[in-house]
Amino acid sequence: MPEKKIVVVDDDESIRKTFFLLLSEKYNVYLARDAGEALARFEKAQVDMIIADLRLPQKDGLQMAFDFRKSGYKGRIILISACADQVRPEDLEKLGVDRLFIKPLDLSLLTETIDLLLSGN
Repeated sequence: MPEKKIVVVDDDESIRKTFFLLLSEKYNVYLARDAGEALARFEKAQVDMIIADLRLPQKDGLQMAFDFRKSGYKGRIILISACADQVRPEDLEKLGVDRLFIKPLDLSLLTETIDLLLSGN
């Protein structure tokens, strides 16, 4: 039974389902439509990783990462964006974002990175 917990935050249902299918054999995968839902459901939970789209309704992925960090979250964060120029590297570093992936996603590289980050290496 998987022990590590991953929250996937994306307003696109097909992307949430894809991540669930891709990761659920190895990890406990939880899905959220937006930052508000993610924060409400998982802010106090023991989650190992958050994977979020940078562009979310109401609150973007960077603001959500900030809110999670402010609440004491120490786990891994991966952000996904359609445009590399939407975020500054120093903002990612300041928030402790582990990786930024640019769409279209290389799913094998993404799963390899998730495995590596969650293995503690």
